[in-house]
Amino acid sequence: MVRFLIPFVAVVLFLLEPEFALFSPVAFGEQTYILVPRFLILYLIFISIYYSRKRACLYGLVFGLLYDVFYIDIIGLYSFLYPLVCFIAGGTVRFIHQHLSVTTILSVVLVALMEIVLYYFFYFIQFTTIPVSVFLSNRLLPTIIANLLFLIMLGWAFKILINARVLQRAQDNS
Repeated sequence: MVRFLIPFVAVVLFLLEPEFALFSPVAFGEQTYILVPRFLILYLIFISIYYSRKRACLYGLVFGLLYDVFYIDIIGLYSFLYPLVCFIAGGTVRFIHQHLSVTTILSVVLVALMEIVLYYFFYFIQFTTIPVSVFLSNRLLPTIIANLLFLIMLGWAFKILINARVLQRAQDNS
């Protein structure tokens, strides 16, 4: 049962991201802030760290391709970035402690780096013209804060779910 729960949660998060994106932009006074939910990639980072880097990269490729097809119409961007972020997250496991707080910080940093890469890609192809300072203050910082709050609320649930699958896998192999 737990075996199918991990991909099911990934599908649910994939479908929930655009629903939470409807809450953005948020206006405070004269400032407008854009919150970009990155729930799926955060979950994939947790899978990469606590379960299997290979499995996370495979999920990243599949969901990245789906994200490309359904949401941005540039095939290959998320198909490349999602597995790359999962690969980097899985590679850092050798150098960091797998504590939930460390994993949360690493996840937020990787999402921030992914957002920066996306910004520069879209800026390079002239899809966006907002200056870097506006991007940093009105999009990147609110996105980091929103996704950090998401991880604070559900990061422990991700870890419990993934650890349950690891235990089930160990029992199946013995």
